Parts: sequence; C-alpha cells; structure tokens
Amino acid sequence: MPSAMKIAIVDDERDMRQSISQWLALSGYDTEAFASAEDALKVLGPDYPGIVVTDIKMPGMDGMQFLKKLMSTDSSLPVIMITGHGDVPVAVEAMRIGAYDFLEKPFNPDRMTELAKKATAARRMTLDSRALRRELSEGGQMMKKLIGSSGAMERLREDILDLGQADGHVLIEGETGTGKTLVAHALHAVGARAGKRFMLLSCSGFEDDALIRRLFGPMQPEDSRLPAVEEARGGTLVLEDIEALSETAQAKLLAFINEEGTPPETRIVAVCNMQEQDRTCEDALRADLFYRLAALRIIVPPLRQRGEDILTLFTQFSEDYADDYGCAAPQVTAQEAAQLLQAPWPGNVRQLHNVAERAVLQERRGSGTIASLLMTDNQEMQPVMTTEGKPLKEYVEAFERMLIDNTMRRHKGSIASVMDELYLPRRTLNEKMAKYGLQRSDYTG
Repeated sequence: MPSAMKIAIVDDERDMRQSISQWLALSGYDTEAFASAEDALKVLGPDYPGIVVTDIKMPGMDGMQFLKKLMSTDSSLPVIMITGHGDVPVAVEAMRIGAYDFLEKPFNPDRMTELAKKATAARRMTLDSRALRRELSEGGQMMKKLIGSSGAMERLREDILDLGQADGHVLIEGETGTGKTLVAHALHAVGARAGKRFMLLSCSGFEDDALIRRLFGPMQPEDSRLPAVEEARGGTLVLEDIEALSETAQAKLLAFINEEGTPPETRIVAVCNMQEQDRTCEDALRADLFYRLAALRIIVPPLRQRGEDILTLFTQFSEDYADDYGCAAPQVTAQEAAQLLQAPWPGNVRQLHNVAERAVLQERRGSGTIASLLMTDNQEMQPVMTTEGKPLKEYVEAFERMLIDNTMRRHKGSIASVMDELYLPRRTLNEKMAKYGLQRSDYTG
C-alpha cells in the first residue's frame, strides 16, 4: 500500500481507536487517530490524501453530523461508518447522505481491510483526476503550450483531459496549423501512458510500400529499427495525415487494431488534415477503420473562432521572437488589434507565428506596420478581413485586456508603474484586472 494514502480513524473510545489503528497499520496503511469529530475536522480538508473511518455514536458531534460536514467539504471523500448492533437503519441513512460503506459491530477485521483497500483505491483515482485537472488549469509543461482562455480552448483542454484518461484510440481533426500534433502530445502527457513510448509518424512522408514496412514490417535488412507498431508497443503511436493511407495500409491498420483488442496495448492517435471543402476524414477512410478510430474524437478549433486568444497568442509569440532577436516587441495599436481579430487566419496558429516573427523583424528595422503583414498579394494591398463581424464592445475589451497584459509584463507586475503608464487609478486597474482574469502574481516571477 503506498504510504501517501492515509486513514483517519475517529472514535471517542480509546481502545477501539487503538485496535483499528494497529490492525490497519499492520495491513500497510498510514493511520492517524482522533478522539472526536471536532479534532478530525481540523485536519481533514477537501484534498485529504486518504479516507475516514468513524464511529456513528460519539459525544458532541456524532458520526452523522460529522459525515454531513465532510460531505459539504469534499463529497468524494470515502467515509466508512462503524455502527452498533441494531443501527443498520442509521447506517442506511448515512449511505444516502454519502458514506462509502458501513461496518456493524462486532466486525471482522479482514472485512475492514477489504473495505479500506477499495476505498483508498477510489480515493486515489479521485485525487489523481483532480491533480490532472489542476495541472490542466494551472498549466503543466505540455498544457502551457495550449494557450488561450476562450470557450473553445477551455473545451479543448477538457476534452484532452477526459480522453487522455480513456483507453481507446483517438481521431484528432482540424484545419492546417491549428496544433493537432500538440494536442496529440498533450493527450499522451495526461494519460496513463505518459511515461511510456510516444512515437510520431507521418503517413504522407512515405511511398505506400515503404509506409507499410515502416508500420508493420518486415524492415529492410540494413534497418535496425523495429516496425512502428512494435516500437510504440505499450505507449502511443501518432499517425499524422491518416487520410493518406492507401486501401492496403488501411486494411493492415484495421487488422492490427482488431488484434490488439480492448483495451488496446498500444494507443493509436490518428491525425486527420483534410483540406477539401467537400471531403472529410470519414470520406477518406474505409468505414470500419474510421469508426474504430473515431470512437473518441477531438476537433481542434480554428484560430478565427478563438476571439481574444489571437491577441494573447500574438503577444506571447512576439515577445518570444523579440527575445530571440534581441529587440523590443512591437506595440499593437487599437486599430491593429481589431485587424488581428478580424483576419480570417487560413493558416491558423502557424500563420500567426509567422506574422509575429515578421512583426518583430519590422520592429527591429524600425519600419513597417502589423497591418501591412495582414494584406494579401491578390487584393491590391487591401487588409484581409473576415465577413464575421463582432460587436465593437468585444474589440474594445480585447484590446484593453491586451494593453493591460502587455504593460504588466513589461513592468514585471509593478502596479504603480502600470498605473502611471496607463493613467489608471488603483481601484480601476484592480477592477479591470479582475474582469479580464489577470493576476499580479503571473507577472512577478
């Protein structure tokens, strides 16, 4: 039993506390005992790393009141209730409130150990899931790269977390440049296979015979590598441009998936990059393979649907390039912010990367504007605008957020300096930062 999981034993009878504690300690658990519910509540927080075993009948706060307090703090905390003979109706009511299970005195110690094992396993799963969600919201190394606070990105991160914990194969779809490969990396990073092999293979980078050999073997005599399905065994195999697979290759991939069974030993993450308006990934793949891959599905949103994420990303990219080139990042005007928000971005995040780099190079030369970078060659230097208009208020708020964010970054979180530069009183700045989800601690590192 891992030492990180604890069992809190709450009973006003000293002998009972000691006997339960000793028995569970001999079974490999880390125990701590409390003489009252009031004492236990000083320790038992919402992320308590373990479970609770408590008597129902206790002076002061009894077990039922204690249970209600615990459930209001953390409804997923497993609580095992100990009842006296004839208190089964009370125990049933405790189960209705949220107790994990109950033991009737006198109980078999082995039964307690069995319940503790199941309850701590359930608790571990809950805490692991919370830790992953916290990593997602706070930004682990991989999730930090999925920048953005738009609803579309919030949903994408939730999808990654949920599907990362599943066992099945996954189909990732989206326009070019949206970050589908990054999503595949993130799926692997938050899942049970995180510490195992992650392998990426482009299906469009080989002739058909060479691709089939690389995937399934046999390898050429001079090639010391294993076939990709063997090399990635136990981990994740990402197949980019899955739509490029020939009929023969699709049949072999389907046979491999069927042989793997459920759950699969090796997870296939298929990345589809269909560009034609009248064709989809479903059109490109045989039906039985498509439905095996698409049982779990993620659609990565295009940049034009991500609202003010465009400005957040542009700021981040331009600051990164400014560091690389040893110059200042360009300052975006309100008009340029509106143009960035209105551009259709057919190349999505990859295109935004390129625009940010070119904007930094222009800044270093001291000439050019961001607006000039958003013009096309075939429209006689007219700005590229999307036909999807937005309310003026949305543009103003996006620009205001970007301006405060940029100024906070430049002054490393100095509130006084930001107030001086933006001519804002402290209360107004605090209100706007709260409105836009900006925290001083994000800039003071």
